[in-house]
Amino acid sequence: MKRTSILFACIVSLFIYSCNQGAKKNQALSADTAALVNNCYIAVFEKDTAYLETQTDTSGKITGDLTMNYGEVQPNSLEKVINVGTIAGEFRGDTLFVDYTHTSGSINKKGFKNPLAFLKVGENLVLGVGQIETHLGRSYFVKNKPIDFEIGRFRFVPVDCEK
Repeated sequence: MKRTSILFACIVSLFIYSCNQGAKKNQALSADTAALVNNCYIAVFEKDTAYLETQTDTSGKITGDLTMNYGEVQPNSLEKVINVGTIAGEFRGDTLFVDYTHTSGSINKKGFKNPLAFLKVGENLVLGVGQIETHLGRSYFVKNKPIDFEIGRFRFVPVDCEK
């Protein structure tokens, strides 16, 4: 009888301990979620539009969604190209460097991953154009080659995030 009571007490203690660990983990996750800062931007250039939604965590990491809608039908295609994907990166100084993982159009379901750079000018973000190289299947901006933020077509301005 005494052994059964001790075994029962140990099992109950382990159960209570494991329940408390889950609660602490959920509290940490909800605190991290509450600490996310959301920002939304839109850019328009002639017939092209882009929508960017970012989430910044407490460590400065930025993730989000980026959709680029090119208004003209592309050569050798019957559709307008719409790039839809996610971004992940961080600011280095006043420049946001991200990897953009996306699909391009509905016909080509292959995924792409490209580097992007956004210069923060006031509250706006300006998409830069730079020379890209690929090494071992990963694309990067070429070192020691400047990224040009003057010729970029997309200049993102802040907007209210859609709920």
